[in-house]
Amino acid sequence: MKNIFQNLNNKAFDNRIRLGIMSMLMVNDWVDFGSIKDMLSLSDGNLASHITVLEKEQYIAFRKSFVGKKPLTSYTATDLGKSAFKEYLTALEDLLNNTKL
Repeated sequence: MKNIFQNLNNKAFDNRIRLGIMSMLMVNDWVDFGSIKDMLSLSDGNLASHITVLEKEQYIAFRKSFVGKKPLTSYTATDLGKSAFKEYLTALEDLLNNTKL
């Protein structure tokens, strides 16, 4: 049982917001800042702080573009991020499937 919990040691995914961000990026090639913000009902600053955590881990990458005269920042999950998130989800599934009271 102890090994199952040790596999859940990735602090980048210990937060529901970062789980939500990664979940969106796992099923979409690119998602813009505004869409993530709206989907998770976050303020700009709150989302930016969680994005920073994932960027520091190199789990996500960004691109900046313009739509008309408005800047648009979009995010994608990196190969490293996809791999780490899949490992975390597998560990979580193992925990749920193997925990008996």
